[in-house]
Amino acid sequence: MNEGFAVLFDMDGVIFDSERAVLAVWQELAAELGLREIEAVFRRCIGTNKDRTRGIFLQAYPEQDFSAFDRLCRARFQARYGGGRLPVKPGARETLASFKARGVPLALASSTDSSVVRQELDEAGLLEYFDAVVGGDQVKRSKPDPEIFLTAASLLKTEPARCFVIEDSFNGVRAAAAAGMRPVMVPDLLPPDGEMERLAEAILPDLAAAKRYIINVF
Repeated sequence: MNEGFAVLFDMDGVIFDSERAVLAVWQELAAELGLREIEAVFRRCIGTNKDRTRGIFLQAYPEQDFSAFDRLCRARFQARYGGGRLPVKPGARETLASFKARGVPLALASSTDSSVVRQELDEAGLLEYFDAVVGGDQVKRSKPDPEIFLTAASLLKTEPARCFVIEDSFNGVRAAAAAGMRPVMVPDLLPPDGEMERLAEAILPDLAAAKRYIINVF
């Protein structure tokens, strides 16, 4: 069992500046299909896996074919951002390298399917930093359920209480708190509210600040 600490990262909105890119694709398709208020629906889907996203989408647009919508989104996203063109968040590479140099176990726990997670990390040259990768298709329950973080902690052989979790989404912070871990929120599209201020151990402006906080407090 690891007697030090470990750091678990979300991917979209934390490692990659991908949530804005996906939202732009959703908005384009929504305009073509005549779907109203797509941004509000998208925001409800942040931090959830594909099955939960499907449910939220169909609740808003019951007449739509989510699978077809998802395929079109993925195709457009890949055409623009595949092959390593997905923008990496400022400080992400340096933060990962710094933790790795200190021998800190690192895991990636994302609601995105594991094959996509590994592909995007590999194309960006970031996969090598992670000792474990868990995707949304590898667990039964989506964030805000803690299953994905508990699975990642188990793979790192680290007790939940010794795991920091860097998250941008409400559902991710909720999941980390429910897992008995130490949530550090670095907001992206969703500004923190009172609930996040209660659940997160710290709310910080960027990954560099999150790295400094974790190293200093542990």
